[in-house]
Amino acid sequence: MSHSPEHPFLAAVVQMTSTSDEEENWRQAKALIEKAARLGAELVVTPENTNFLGPHEEKVRRAEPLDGPTCGRFAALADSLDLFLLLGSFNEASDEPERCFNTSVLFGQEGEILGVYRKIHLFDIDLGPSAGFRESATVKPGDEVVVAETPLGRLGLSICYDLRFGELYRELVQRGAELIAIPSAFTATTGKAHWEVLVRARAIETQTWVLAAGQHGAHDDGGLRESHGQSLIVAPWGQIVAAVPDGPGVALAEIDLDRVRRVRAGLPVARHRRL
Repeated sequence: MSHSPEHPFLAAVVQMTSTSDEEENWRQAKALIEKAARLGAELVVTPENTNFLGPHEEKVRRAEPLDGPTCGRFAALADSLDLFLLLGSFNEASDEPERCFNTSVLFGQEGEILGVYRKIHLFDIDLGPSAGFRESATVKPGDEVVVAETPLGRLGLSICYDLRFGELYRELVQRGAELIAIPSAFTATTGKAHWEVLVRARAIETQTWVLAAGQHGAHDDGGLRESHGQSLIVAPWGQIVAAVPDGPGVALAEIDLDRVRRVRAGLPVARHRRL
């Protein structure tokens, strides 16, 4: 059965421009998360690659365990600000020396870990000389679908390229998701064409709130990546209710899970599914 808080709450998406300078990335993320907290956010989502977006071999070399300093910093921040904080992703050490995981971590109000999701779908694409990339060369795929239980509602976890695979989002709903997070570093090339329409489509088909926090601008990963930005919060009917303009920033929206129930009751697509 679905459950919800007794009253609506504020959620925020953070937009950043991360690089290989981990200390600067931390300062940027911390300032934006603190801003969201001052504005009343109880749940904050940061982008994919929050702590490091630079050379990919270096990303693997610097990979950390879940109890390493990166997660420690964000756990302590969640605790100090008394909020639920999704570290959109960081480079988690794996059992392979050449590859790390691309991992989202949800922290509770006391800094405890409530959910860990390792990106399943990896971005191996070839769209021409200026738009080719093979994420699987340095990232090991995860294999677990994750819906995290929180007092605010059930949060389904996904990362960036996952956005293109509707079956993952149907499974998140099957497992009770009422909100879905899509932290991303969507490329400028694909983002202009596909980002908004796909984020809205995921909200419409799952009838959930979607929190899509993105990277924006150029990163120092060897010229491979410029991120689209346009971080969004989308309602279960598909409306964009908050967005971040270009550059680092924060967008907030009131999340009312009664809207999820009303949309699903009036248009019960999950019950109508035949395949």
